[in-house]
Amino acid sequence: MDPVTPGPGRAARPRPLLRTALGDVLRQTRREQGRSLADVARDAKVSMPYLSELERGRKEASSEILAAVCEALGSDIADVLADVRRGLVEENAQTARVIRLDTARNISVRRRGSGDVQCLAA
Repeated sequence: MDPVTPGPGRAARPRPLLRTALGDVLRQTRREQGRSLADVARDAKVSMPYLSELERGRKEASSEILAAVCEALGSDIADVLADVRRGLVEENAQTARVIRLDTARNISVRRRGSGDVQCLAA
């Protein structure tokens, strides 16, 4: 299934791109270190405009370039990718669909006297 094509009964919602999430982590790491774009680009031996494009999620980083940028930042590539994963998981949790039980199809909601609700999915 195409990552932007919704499944049956689901509304389309844009999914984050890996290059955008990676760029966010690289930029955040660089800024936390108080380093300039030019400084990191020089140490990674890439052009400053190219590093800027990576940070903005406009370019896909090859594994060699990513390794060079991580080394320039003094970060392990596994840690950078773990941060990317955490960001994607958090973003997914924030955009998770909420289904109102009283409006969902094939779900019967029974209210009990105590205020509890019992849901029966068909």
